Amino acid sequence: MRIHVVDAFTDRPFAGNPAAVCLLPAGEWPDDAWMRQIAAEMNHSETAFALPLPTPAEADWSIRWFTPLVESRLCGHATLATAHVLRVERGLLGTVRFMSRWHGVLATHADEEGDITLDFPAAPSTKVPVPQGLSEALGIAPAATFRSEGLGDLLTILPDEASVRAVTPDLDAIATLTNREALRGIIITAAADGTGLEHDFVSRFFAPARGIPEDPVTGSAHTVLAPYWSARLGRNLLTGLQASARTGLVRTAVYGDRVHLTGQAVTVLDGTLHTPR
Repeated sequence: MRIHVVDAFTDRPFAGNPAAVCLLPAGEWPDDAWMRQIAAEMNHSETAFALPLPTPAEADWSIRWFTPLVESRLCGHATLATAHVLRVERGLLGTVRFMSRWHGVLATHADEEGDITLDFPAAPSTKVPVPQGLSEALGIAPAATFRSEGLGDLLTILPDEASVRAVTPDLDAIATLTNREALRGIIITAAADGTGLEHDFVSRFFAPARGIPEDPVTGSAHTVLAPYWSARLGRNLLTGLQASARTGLVRTAVYGDRVHLTGQAVTVLDGTLHTPR
């Protein structure tokens, strides 16, 4: 069984967010324990497993995602990576539909130039008080915090782009806080510093309690970020820069209760799994 490592939300290797992708043969899902072991072995923030569905069906493939520790409810970059592998390995251009366990059908659209667009549910957020210990964990006092119930992320607004880039988080404190508040992770964000840049806002994402100290580029977090920044900047089409060490760009568009996330991907490894399912 082949497995691929794909850098997502980038057009060059060793940038963006690496995800492992395993295209399974038709049939039943493997044991969860096996998929968790593969994800832990790959040790990327996410490993995607895609299972072909018989036709006719509501979707073309079923998809699941695992961090090195737990199964994820939603993952953008690993879905984009899977669509990229299907485009490159199977020649699947246009729309591919993935059935997810928690969010129903998620469609992707790949074009001949390499752009891949994800059609994901928007994740609205509600303003909440700044949780106790967050300022100390980040080393800066947030301007405001918003909770996304759908994903369980805390959207944390910082004063400016420079502040987002400068944060050196206390990851143990963030793990304690996210466990206490029943959160998936912490998003920190600010508007871009200046105009005429390639991006409109910046972000970073921390989920150490789920085995992801800092995620390089988080597609699912942009389902929270896109509605927030589109409302505040008064524009539907935006570009987010995730300011991790690897960096990556996510082009966003909000359509009611859906968000389109567009990026590219690059395969950096193509290997074979020598382990029974």
